[in-house]
Amino acid sequence: MKLKKLLPELVSGIVDEGFDEEPRVIQSLAVPKIKSGADLFVVGDEGIGKSTAINIGVIQQLKQEFEKAPRALIIVANKEKAFAMDEQFELLAKYTSLRALVVYDEGNLNYQKDMIYEGIDVLITTPKRLNELVNNTGIPLVKIKMLVVDDAETIFKSQNHTIVHRIADSIDKAQMIVIANSWHSKFDDLSNRIMKNPQIVKI
Repeated sequence: MKLKKLLPELVSGIVDEGFDEEPRVIQSLAVPKIKSGADLFVVGDEGIGKSTAINIGVIQQLKQEFEKAPRALIIVANKEKAFAMDEQFELLAKYTSLRALVVYDEGNLNYQKDMIYEGIDVLITTPKRLNELVNNTGIPLVKIKMLVVDDAETIFKSQNHTIVHRIADSIDKAQMIVIANSWHSKFDDLSNRIMKNPQIVKI
C-alpha cells in the first residue's frame, strides 16, 4: 500500500492505527484496485485484513462528507460484524468529515430510517434490515457509488443474496466489491449478471 497515493487525512488515520508499520498483502493488492473504481472480488481467510482494505478503499473513494444521501452501502452478515466494521471505519476516517451509520435487525426501524435521512455517507447494514428499509423507502439509493458485500459467502448461503441483487439492480454505475473467506457458487451468477468485468484478488 503506497500511502503517498492516498488521501492525506486517511493516511493520518492509517498511521495512528499502526497499519503503515506492517501493511497486509491483501491491502496492498486490493486498495489500488478499489481506488481504480474496478468491480472486485476479494477472497481470503479470516483475519488477513480484508475488512481493513474495504474501509481504506471506501474512505479513499468518498473522501469527505457530501450532501445527505449515502454514497456507500456496506452489507455484512450480522450485528456484531456491522459494529466491528463501523468501529474501524471511525478510527481510520477520524480526520475526514465522513459520516457512517450502523443499522441492524433488532434496532428500531423508524429511528434508523430517520437517522439515514438526516444525512450519512456510509451505511453499514445487515441483509434483513436492509430489506426492511428498502420495503419502507428507508434508504435513498440515488447517490450510491459503492456497493460492498462483506462475509459474502455467509450472506449467500443464508439465501440473503436476493437483497444484494435487488440493490444492485436498483442503482446505476456503482462500484461493486464482494468480500469472502471462500468462493461461493452463486458468485458466478453475480459476476456474469451484475458486475462489470470484475477483478479477483485471492490470497
